[in-house]
Amino acid sequence: MTARTAALLTVAAVVLSACASTTESNTGRTATEQLLLARASDRAVEGLVLPLPTGASVFIDDAYFQGEGTRYAVSAIRGAISDAGFSLARNKDEANAVFEIRAGALSLEQMRRVFGIPEMRIPINETFNVVSLPELSVYSHRDRVGVAEFSGFLYEAKTGAPLGAVMPMIGTYRIRSHKAFMVVSWGQQQAQPGQRDPGSSWTEF
Repeated sequence: MTARTAALLTVAAVVLSACASTTESNTGRTATEQLLLARASDRAVEGLVLPLPTGASVFIDDAYFQGEGTRYAVSAIRGAISDAGFSLARNKDEANAVFEIRAGALSLEQMRRVFGIPEMRIPINETFNVVSLPELSVYSHRDRVGVAEFSGFLYEAKTGAPLGAVMPMIGTYRIRSHKAFMVVSWGQQQAQPGQRDPGSSWTEF
C-alpha cells in the first residue's frame, strides 16, 4: 500500500466516523419536580373563597410571596379567585379589597423505604475517608411529593381595615415507584401534565 493510498484511507475513515453532538441546558429542577409543585399548587387553591360579596374587585398582593416556583402558584391563586366569582384589579386603587398572600411551603419531599441493606458510606480510616457500599435489597419504593401551603389576609383597599383571613390552604401531589431485586421497576415514574378533554383547550368559568 502506497503512502498516498494510506493517507486517502485515513481521511475517508475520519469523514465516515464523524459524529454530531448537541448541547442541553439544565434548569434548577427537572420537569417532574416542576410538575409536582404545579399540581400541588393547583390542589391547594381548590375551593378558595373570600369573605367578600360576589363580584367584588380584588387586588392580589404577592410582594411577600417569594421563592422558586411561586409565579405559577400566584397565577393559580389568581385563577381560583376569578373562578370564585371575583374580579381581579390591576392595582390597589381600583380594588375593593387587597388579598395579601404568603407561602408557608412550596417544595419537594422524598422518602425511600428499603427492605434489605441500603446504600451506605463507611469511614475506613482516621482521616474519615469513606467507601460506598451499594444497595442490596429485595424490594424498595420511593415517594416524591410536591407540597404547597398558602395563606393570606384580606383588608379594605382604601382604609386598610381588616376584612378577614384565609386559613392555610394545603395541596400535595405524590408519585410512587417500586423496584424489586434492584432491577425490576414499576409504578408511576414521573408526574403527568394536566388532563383536558380532546379537542378542547379551555374551560368556561
